[in-house]
Amino acid sequence: MQPFTYHRAASLADALSRGAASDAAYLAGGTTLVDLMRMGVMRPASVIDINGLEELRGVRIDAEIFRFGALAPMAETAALPALRERAPALAQSLALAASPQLRNMATLGGNILQRTRCSYFRDVSVAECNKRNPGSGCAALDGVNRNHAVLGTSDACVATMPSDWAVALAAFDATVEVVGQRGMRRIPIASFHSAYADDPAVETTMAHGEIVTAITVPASAALRHSVYLKVRDRQSYAFALASAAVGLEMDGHNVRAARIALGGVASRPWRAEEAESALAGHPLTEATAEAASHLAFEGARPLSENGFKIPLGRRTLVEALMTLRGTAT
Repeated sequence: MQPFTYHRAASLADALSRGAASDAAYLAGGTTLVDLMRMGVMRPASVIDINGLEELRGVRIDAEIFRFGALAPMAETAALPALRERAPALAQSLALAASPQLRNMATLGGNILQRTRCSYFRDVSVAECNKRNPGSGCAALDGVNRNHAVLGTSDACVATMPSDWAVALAAFDATVEVVGQRGMRRIPIASFHSAYADDPAVETTMAHGEIVTAITVPASAALRHSVYLKVRDRQSYAFALASAAVGLEMDGHNVRAARIALGGVASRPWRAEEAESALAGHPLTEATAEAASHLAFEGARPLSENGFKIPLGRRTLVEALMTLRGTAT
């Protein structure tokens, strides 16, 4: 780890002023930043600790909206009884992430900003990584790519976005509030994470120096009747091979509206709108769920080692849908 200066921000204005420097980075839970600094992947000259900004903490659950402070810890938020009752998919996506120790430290805002777990990105001895070294190539294309994405990739990058929380947020139309030198703006979660395309180094639509201050999610019937299902190599402390955040509004046995987002298989939280449309107005059966799952993976581009993610992702989505059918009232 290279030397750096450390500053504990006294206020949001202080943090923004110091964070405007091109070689500065913000520290919240630190579960991503510290890791990458140790590996030499990130080399900020200055680190601004924002943990003392109390205005970025706290969770408010109202009748109309859920508001999550960016510095709210994952574990504390996942345990909220009101969240578990009224937004099960959100609570489950937090509870199934990482390990208990990491969930105690990691923050909600930091979680949606965490960087890919691609081994080539995290190994500075590998030169070919367009995310670290734009224009250098992508070693994963012809390398070890079992854990990489099959949706939303390009010839420039096939890394997977690892956040469970972001997948659940994507299913339910969350909005990310950020603040910078030019003031506050709201970014729909659907456009918060950038498509990799030809510039994988750009991961979000945030400007340099901006800080995530809060995340809001509108209350809905689908959010109340929701589930987050995650498939991984082991029961805990593992990233998703495939996951699905699903919410349903039912009209008797028929689906009035569906919300579906996929994780573990894509370069960003993947909203499966074609699958949602296919379910609307139809009974929820194994057959309709299977048909929707195939639509969700149309256009998938498997690599040499990760083709299994397509049938696994389909089965994960079907199981999530069938779980909700069993709890419909």
